[in-house]
Amino acid sequence: MNTILVSPEAGSVILTLNRPERANAFNFEMVNELRSALADAEKDPQVRCVALTGSGDVFSAGQDISEMKRGEVVSYREHLEKTYNPLVLQIRGMGKPVVAAVNGPCAGAAFGVALACDLRIAKSSAYFVVGFGGIGLAPDSGVSLLLPVYIGLGRAQEYFYSNKPITAEQALTWGLVNQVGDLDFQKLVRKVIDGLVAGPSGVFALGKKAFNRALLSNLEDALKFEGMLQDEAGKSAEHREGVSAFLEKRVPKF
Repeated sequence: MNTILVSPEAGSVILTLNRPERANAFNFEMVNELRSALADAEKDPQVRCVALTGSGDVFSAGQDISEMKRGEVVSYREHLEKTYNPLVLQIRGMGKPVVAAVNGPCAGAAFGVALACDLRIAKSSAYFVVGFGGIGLAPDSGVSLLLPVYIGLGRAQEYFYSNKPITAEQALTWGLVNQVGDLDFQKLVRKVIDGLVAGPSGVFALGKKAFNRALLSNLEDALKFEGMLQDEAGKSAEHREGVSAFLEKRVPKF
């Protein structure tokens, strides 16, 4: 089964995260397939906009924790350098707008991927969870930089520490998402995509470069620093307890 479904539309392409049995959680295969699909979209002159969504009623639960083996020391820095760091940089470096159509829960690394997109359209039932602290990890996938850009440092730290969900309506009020839809969510997403497809693509690409330079010029450094911190966190007893609690479906005892 393909972990990314590619659906060409008029002037655009819809990329669907497709691991419904794992709440669309990312593994190496899905990250690589998504990067390949994004590269194909960037090269295709017929594609003027890309949308990213999840299959079913979930956007993505983030990294597939079942791939983490209890007791095994994993280099999270190396993992990030092969997966989410290049993915986040690829999305921000694309000359074409990338829209996150957040159709349901979005957590952890998937939150970072959604934040890297140019626009976020959320279904009213969707919510966002920083997630990392719950398994004894620091923020990665660009969350440490991108989340404060959208909602401010105080809120970003609060929702990292508490692991509380950010509702779609809260996200809209704070500027984290651009629009929220309910029964007509797909129509809303299509309307946003069509508007981007009809726009001046060359100027859009230049504008994205300008925003990257003005606000995210340190993104690559932030991703590298996240990797260093995650290496430290990944070797901790807190992380081992967090993963064990997650797999055993209990509250961690930090």
